[in-house]
Amino acid sequence: MATNKVTTNVIDMSGNTGGLVWAQGTKAQRPAGVAGDLRLNTTDSRLEFYNGSDWKRLSEGAATPTPDFQADFLVVAGGGGGGRGTGGGGGAGGLRTSYGSTSGGGSSNESKANISVSTNYTVTVGGGGAGGTGAGSGTAGTNGANSVFSSVTSTGGGGGAPNNGVGVTGGSGGGSGATAGTPGGSGIAGQGYNGGEATVGTFSSNQRPAGGGGGAGGVGQDGQATYNGGAGGNGLAVSVTGSSVTYAGGGGGGAGSGYTGGTGGSGGGGNGSAGNGTPTAGTANLGGGGGGGGFLNGVDWYDGAAGGSGIVILRYPNTYTISVGAGLTSSTTTDGSDKITTFTAGSDTVSFS
Repeated sequence: MATNKVTTNVIDMSGNTGGLVWAQGTKAQRPAGVAGDLRLNTTDSRLEFYNGSDWKRLSEGAATPTPDFQADFLVVAGGGGGGRGTGGGGGAGGLRTSYGSTSGGGSSNESKANISVSTNYTVTVGGGGAGGTGAGSGTAGTNGANSVFSSVTSTGGGGGAPNNGVGVTGGSGGGSGATAGTPGGSGIAGQGYNGGEATVGTFSSNQRPAGGGGGAGGVGQDGQATYNGGAGGNGLAVSVTGSSVTYAGGGGGGAGSGYTGGTGGSGGGGNGSAGNGTPTAGTANLGGGGGGGGFLNGVDWYDGAAGGSGIVILRYPNTYTISVGAGLTSSTTTDGSDKITTFTAGSDTVSFS
C-alpha cells in the first residue's frame, strides 16, 4: 500500500460541504496496519482503526434527534378501589402534567414532551381498581392501573384498606381502615398525596370511621372524631383542554351505621358509605378513588366501590396530524392554534406527521 505523507500540521477543509472518503475494503483485505490507521470495513459497513495490535471499531452512540415540536400532556392513572367496610377510601390515580404551573402532589409542572414526526409513542389509559370484597372485613381495594404517554408514567391510585387495615401506597395513597391510628397509604412524589388515617380513640362497634383516600391536590382526611368517615383529598384543576377540569380526587372513607361516610374529593372521588349503604365509584376518566364500604350494627361489613379510569390528553400545534392505533379510544378537537387529542381507553401507539 502506497503511503503519501502530508507535511503540514493543519488541513483546512472548512470551505467544503462534502465528506472524507476513507480507505475501504473487506475484513479479509485489512492491511497489516500502523497505529492510527483508519478505514471502512465493507464487510459490516463500520469504521475501524488500528490501535497498534488489532483493528477496533470506532465507538458509536445513538444520535439524539432534534425534535420537530413539543407537546403538552396530562397523564392521569386509574383510581384505587375503596376498602371493604369499614374501609378506607381509594387513592386517586397519579397525575402528571406539563400544562399550567403545578402537577400532582404539589410539584411544579413538568417539561413538555419532545416529539419527532414518524416516531411511535406508547399511550395507555389505566383502568380503575376494584373495590374490596370478601367474607367478614374482607380485602383492600385493588390499586388502579398505570397510565402512560411515551416516557411519562402515572401510577395507579392505592387501594383503600379494609377494616383494621393499612392504606395502600399508590399514585395517591389509599385511606386506612377503621382501627385507631392506622396510617393511610403513601402517595408518590410528583403525583399525589397520602391517604388519611383512622381516628385515634375508643370506639363502640359502629364508631369506626375510616380515612379518605389521597388526591392529586390534597391529602385524604382522617376519620372524624364525630365518627364520620374522612373525606377524600381534593384533585387538581388542569386546563389542558382549554377549559378547567378537576382530576384525581380521593375516595371518601366508610363509617358505621348511624354516622356518615366521607365525601369524595373534588375531581371524581367516590363517596364512602355508612352501615349497609352503597359507596359510590370514582368517576370514569377522572382517575377518582372509590368510596369505602360501611359497617352495620357491629355485625356486617359491606364492599368498597371501584375507582374511576384515568385519561391521557395531548396538546400540540395544529400544523401536525396525529395517527392513533386501533387499540385506543380517542377524539381530537381544536383550541386556538392547538389541537387537543384525548384518550379515554385502551393501549396502543400514536405517531405524528
